[in-house]
Amino acid sequence: MASCITCLLIFSSLIWTHYYTAASARDTLKPGESLNSTTFLCSAKGTFWLGFYTYGKSNYSQLSIGRSDGNNIGWIASRDKPILYPSGVLTLDNNKTLKILDQGGTRLVLYSASRETANTNTSTVVAILLDSGNFILQEVNSTHELKNRVLWQSFDHPTDTLYPGMKLGVNHRNGHILSLTSASSASNPKPGPFTLEWEYKTQELQIKRRGVVYWTSGASTSMRFKLLMRRYNFSIVSNKNEDYFSYYSLNQTSASEWLLASTGRLFDFKGVDIARADNCYGYNTDGGCQRWAEKPTCRHIGDIFELKTGFFRQTTTNSTFPSDSNESLSISDCKDSCWKNCECLGYSFLNADDESGCQYYTGINWEFIQDFTGDSTQNFNMLKTKSPRSNDTKKRIFIGTGITVATLLLMVPCIACYALRRRKFALSGENETNIIEDELLDLMRLDRPIDANAHQNDGNMRHDLSVFSYASVMAATCNFSQENKLGQGGFGPVYKGKLVTGQEVAVKRLSKCSGQGTLEFKNELILIYELQHKNLVKLFGFCIHGEERMLIYEYMPNKSLDYFLFDSTRVTLLDWKKRFNIIEGIAQGLLYLHKYSRVTVIHRDLKASNILLDENMNPKISDFGMARIFKHNELEANTNRVVGTYGYMSPEYAMEGLFSIKSDVYSFGVLILEIVSGRRNNSFYNADRLLNIVGYAWELWKEGTVLELMDPALGDSCIKDQLLRCVHVGLLCVEENAADRPTMSDVVSMLTNQSTPLPLPAKAAFFTGRNVVEDGPSGKKSEKFSSNEISNSTAVPR
Repeated sequence: MASCITCLLIFSSLIWTHYYTAASARDTLKPGESLNSTTFLCSAKGTFWLGFYTYGKSNYSQLSIGRSDGNNIGWIASRDKPILYPSGVLTLDNNKTLKILDQGGTRLVLYSASRETANTNTSTVVAILLDSGNFILQEVNSTHELKNRVLWQSFDHPTDTLYPGMKLGVNHRNGHILSLTSASSASNPKPGPFTLEWEYKTQELQIKRRGVVYWTSGASTSMRFKLLMRRYNFSIVSNKNEDYFSYYSLNQTSASEWLLASTGRLFDFKGVDIARADNCYGYNTDGGCQRWAEKPTCRHIGDIFELKTGFFRQTTTNSTFPSDSNESLSISDCKDSCWKNCECLGYSFLNADDESGCQYYTGINWEFIQDFTGDSTQNFNMLKTKSPRSNDTKKRIFIGTGITVATLLLMVPCIACYALRRRKFALSGENETNIIEDELLDLMRLDRPIDANAHQNDGNMRHDLSVFSYASVMAATCNFSQENKLGQGGFGPVYKGKLVTGQEVAVKRLSKCSGQGTLEFKNELILIYELQHKNLVKLFGFCIHGEERMLIYEYMPNKSLDYFLFDSTRVTLLDWKKRFNIIEGIAQGLLYLHKYSRVTVIHRDLKASNILLDENMNPKISDFGMARIFKHNELEANTNRVVGTYGYMSPEYAMEGLFSIKSDVYSFGVLILEIVSGRRNNSFYNADRLLNIVGYAWELWKEGTVLELMDPALGDSCIKDQLLRCVHVGLLCVEENAADRPTMSDVVSMLTNQSTPLPLPAKAAFFTGRNVVEDGPSGKKSEKFSSNEISNSTAVPR
């Protein structure tokens, strides 16, 4: 009773001006009972309260949960459905329905049992507020042998606060996603622009603003993740039923709760910052911030917004102060718009009552008068820029000199890079310019499409390449604008373009200081003369302009395979039929490279990001910069320069530099397993070591539980026999001994002909890493980290 009285006194002093009695402070709501605006629940130890809370100066209230010793409201039942005060009522009726009423009518149903269940099930239900802050609806059985089942809980419907033990992630059984969503502002609880999510495929926390990733914790195996969580124990659970993240405070005597603020800041209410996504804009990449893709030319590295107190004064009548009164806009939306508007000097919210809408200050004829006395209550976010904004000659000379020096310093690595390459070729008795540059420039002599016959001995070749002028490429890509940038490849950025003919293209612009760029450029040009297949990306032509090297490809509207496969939302667009079609298409493309093209081609960098998808989701193998040509009677080669991507590399290539067609077969096997599981090759865990996807699939094969590898997003679209066959073929492709791996001819036959017998796979080749905890006989995968690396974890039922 003492704890309830404490809860009552604290709660009433913070929230209500009404008078209550200690008898009203209970932790359980029984069938037929209700809560109204003058009653509440208090958890058993007095830690949490639940009741109707009135926000700000409004006349509306919402069913809320808060900590008795704090000011934060941790949970709200209906953020976008406020109730006119004091008409709100929470009731649990005799039909096992938990609902909120408003002026006698149903406002929101939290849980409702089906009519059949309500009539046939003799157990009773109660709603209890626990000392964890979780409000649960639970069955209470008369016999001790039956477990009290939880029918509904507030922890499954988080708002902007994460309590210890709450989950962030996804329930694969019902598709329910658990994430935090910020409030619109400190005084407006409606859902705001930021979300905190657990991206289980990459094993990292992400803060997004309106769907765009602003901040990431880094993978759970990274040092940044461990440093970030040095104050907490945390658990990562991954099984066929669910994938989730949760945390617990190391100091059990101190209350902990993570709040995602309306600005994007994530912090523990004890005062510890966890992530400053409110500072993640523009060029900032500190602490996990993701650099904005759209970077206006008027903004520079070091430009930031500063909060200042004062007022604006117009110096001319040409100054403008546009505004947007949309109440759904938060202060982060104002920041986003101001950053992208080169005329914007600062911003603030428009509506003071709920801090919504945007007020902008644009133009050059503004003067901001800062108040240093503390009397002013007006706060503005002012742009502090490093770009010159005056006509002062000395300042411009100083800046110009600084830019010149900086440019020279930036050129030093390129000059050194070029000098080292020239020295290498000089020592070998060869001249790089004669060997590579002159050969490329020869292709530029004719101002028309160039016929491969002039460069190949095979007179039957009919494939032509076009030489594009630099001006035409600039026009097609809008001067390589950021809006047209598709991504960043290993040797430079890729841009979308549109030719004067209306043809959409992708332009790969090789980095000027790439030590390998020219070689890869020439390599792709030579290969394209020989390669033509529906599952290989088509090269239209190229452009050389000074030191610029550009390849012009056909444009793939659906980007690359990894864009869909490793995104928790977009992956749902890849049903099993599409995935199998992609697997078969990649296999056909590799078979052509290995067997049916005029020369044998080893790709050496086959991975999900190098598989492009056309408008019909058909796969096309791309990026032949690292490929090698074999003579048809050549079986194996050795190199001192291992190129490609770890995780997809065969062991003999990664460790000994030996590569062959079987190296590509190994990479294809990894791809199959990724496509089946929908997860990256490095995101799987086992009892005593970190495994890549090959090791994880091999363990499931030995245990006879291969179906656990299946991506839950496949749902009912999956043809299980076909999926099992794909995993079987994938394991054959990643066998440790290269000689035991099938050829791509065998692979295509095994995939397309269900009657083709499959040999049993021998030992798969996989890599292991640090220890990870797995507990329990059923093999549930769970991690729990702390500042002392890894501690034991209890098993979580599947």
